[in-house]
Amino acid sequence: MNGSISASRRAVLSAGAAGALSALIARAAEAAAPAAADAKLYPTAAFGAKTEVAALKLLFGKAPKASSKIDLGVPEIAENGAVVPVTMASGLPNVTAMALLSLENPYTLACAYRLAPGTLAHMSSRLKLAKTTKVVAVVESNGALYRTSRMVKVTLGGCG
Repeated sequence: MNGSISASRRAVLSAGAAGALSALIARAAEAAAPAAADAKLYPTAAFGAKTEVAALKLLFGKAPKASSKIDLGVPEIAENGAVVPVTMASGLPNVTAMALLSLENPYTLACAYRLAPGTLAHMSSRLKLAKTTKVVAVVESNGALYRTSRMVKVTLGGCG
């Protein structure tokens, strides 16, 4: 009798473990589906662009106009190009996207953000700058693109 209880206990435990494992696999597949959809939206080609014009065309499909309503905070001199602090803010209405470009880096587009409606148009980051370069801030507002730029002198390059 002891042998049959032990065998049926093993069968119940094995069935329970198999059921739990299949439930975990199903949940993992459900969780991965949105990530795969988001990956399709990632602007791979824009981040591979070598010029400002190409990056902005691939990312936004249009050219920007100059604007004084974008605040770009970068140091005039960056002693170490590996970590250059950057802030960007805009007083433009209905900002839906923001991007930073470094014109002398091997790949021009440094970062890009899509903003939810009502989000404060302010960001800060640290950029890697290869050498002395113009840093460009781009904002999409009410369907139009705007830009401003500042020169940053890099004394020690950070991209290689």
